[in-house]
Amino acid sequence: MPSFKTLDDLSDISGERVLIRVDLNVPVKDGKVTDTTRIERVAPTILELSGKGAKVILLAHFGRPKDGPSPDLSLSLIAPSVEEVLGHTVLTASDCIGDAAASAVGAMKDGDILLLENTRFHKGEEKNDPDFTKALAANGDIYVNDAFSAAHRAHASTEGLAHLLPAYAGRTMQAELEALEKGLGNPARPVVAIVGGAKVSTKIDLLMNLVKKVDALVIGGGMANTFIAARGTNVGKSLCEHDLAETAKQIMIEAATAGCAIILPEDGVVAREFKAGAANETVDINAIPADAMMLDVGPKSVHAINAWIERASTLVWNGPLGAFEIEPFDAATVAAAKYAAERTAAGKLTSVAGGGDTVSALNHAGVADDFTYVSTAGGAFLEWMEGKELPGVAVLGAGR
Repeated sequence: MPSFKTLDDLSDISGERVLIRVDLNVPVKDGKVTDTTRIERVAPTILELSGKGAKVILLAHFGRPKDGPSPDLSLSLIAPSVEEVLGHTVLTASDCIGDAAASAVGAMKDGDILLLENTRFHKGEEKNDPDFTKALAANGDIYVNDAFSAAHRAHASTEGLAHLLPAYAGRTMQAELEALEKGLGNPARPVVAIVGGAKVSTKIDLLMNLVKKVDALVIGGGMANTFIAARGTNVGKSLCEHDLAETAKQIMIEAATAGCAIILPEDGVVAREFKAGAANETVDINAIPADAMMLDVGPKSVHAINAWIERASTLVWNGPLGAFEIEPFDAATVAAAKYAAERTAAGKLTSVAGGGDTVSALNHAGVADDFTYVSTAGGAFLEWMEGKELPGVAVLGAGR
């Protein structure tokens, strides 16, 4: 991981125009923000810089506008929630470049916070267009990236600006990078990874990278069925990508070569229908009925997983062990998550988790706040786990 400058490297910034790339791509229903987690994550950086007298100018995207400005994707919808979380007045501008932005920035006083309009209203944002990037940079003296969740995209506001202005990592970006370094960059061993979810096809690169970096890889969720079937075991009507049997075998070969233990379910909770409270039974993994589907791993499997968690010094988690959204198929995920949280609280485990379903699963288990770090970044977290370079992170270490 490249070295990078943080807010600790900024001295007197009173009166300086600081462009902060933040993630305000939050869920909205009926015109109201339904989850302010991402706003809360960037609040410390915003308030720290404002408190030091900087003119804080927020850059963000919202949704996926296709043909320029769209009222339902305007950041003006998000501004009231940003004000509420910050406890601070937030000014707005009708554009992120041009006269509207320049006028709003020019009217700012020291300590003011200004939210510019959706950067993706301009096609130059996602193209990392040099002229668009220069237009963004014209309104700032310093660039701070606090949006790790967008760091896997080489866009103007996430990568391009760092080539034009002195660049720093915000507090959220800093915390994320430090946590990820502890997770896979330079972890305390043994390292155990738990990877779940529905399909192997979406996580081939992830699995191939992890088997070379961790001491044990626990595979759960629907994707475990593909590995079980690849060994010649009948998985009944369970979700399974039979066409990826050879891929699964290759991953297991790579793991054996690297000395990584692959941990697959020993038993499972099966049902004939996928609904809450469905009649179910726990069976040995070799005895899945032909007319049933496995919707969670069983108690023997949880015992084995927890034994690996107990042995581990570092845990990296992405994806649930079962269909946690529906009871009783949440049992394994909840049990393993709670045990990992206990080990973390006891100071015996560094636990790093991320990915949309993972965050939801840990919140469901009531332990998200008890892990060492839980990333709200989806694609960026996955690409980091896959071992890919993230443009928005790499450029912070480039120096200027």
